[in-house]
Amino acid sequence: MNIRVRLFSVIRDIAGFDEQSAVVPPGADAASVLRELVQAHPALDPWKGSVRMAVNLEYVSSSHPLKEGDEVAIIPPVSGG
Repeated sequence: MNIRVRLFSVIRDIAGFDEQSAVVPPGADAASVLRELVQAHPALDPWKGSVRMAVNLEYVSSSHPLKEGDEVAIIPPVSGG
């Protein structure tokens, strides 16, 4: 299945891209996208427990199933005042 992956803030800086296409196998879930990203960019490992994931602009759990054409966003914690 073809999907879009979007990264934000420090996650984007570490991985070196903000958006790219990806191919995932049928039955993939949101967590599988994060696992592949961490495997390709090991410096992201410390962040994997604190990011939020969204599919098609809605926050989802890591077990959320993906379908053809989905957009998966990986968003690090945000702080500010």
